[in-house]
Amino acid sequence: MAAEPPSGDLGQRLRHGARTHRETISIVVLGVGFFLTLLAIGAFTPLKTAGPFPAIDSVTSQPSVNYNLVFVVLGPIVAIVGAYLFGSYALARRRFEHLMLTKSKAEFLRNIPELEDLLWDLTPDDEIRYEDRRAELHLRR
Repeated sequence: MAAEPPSGDLGQRLRHGARTHRETISIVVLGVGFFLTLLAIGAFTPLKTAGPFPAIDSVTSQPSVNYNLVFVVLGPIVAIVGAYLFGSYALARRRFEHLMLTKSKAEFLRNIPELEDLLWDLTPDDEIRYEDRRAELHLRR
């Protein structure tokens, strides 16, 4: 059962979409960062004469504006942000899965604060799984 998007304003729908597709967004941001970094490396190293870099450099390095300089600054920053987003999501996912598979009701009760904290980094479907698990263990809110 998937979480239904809110019927509110555009901001609520965008936040819901960003939470629902958090893993995909983090992978795309990481990929864009790596791509921009690769373009910067291809523009300012001896690689600029090999492969597709001369054609790319002719487009990105204009006489009035050199976009390759933007790639040097922006590429690593975007890659670091993407790596952080993906890493935090992957770690939260792994810890959440471990805590959800516990058989002991007492251990689950001890870990409820950590589970609820992890839900901030996960998707709405995980919130539904958490609520179903609480109902399965007959725990009240």
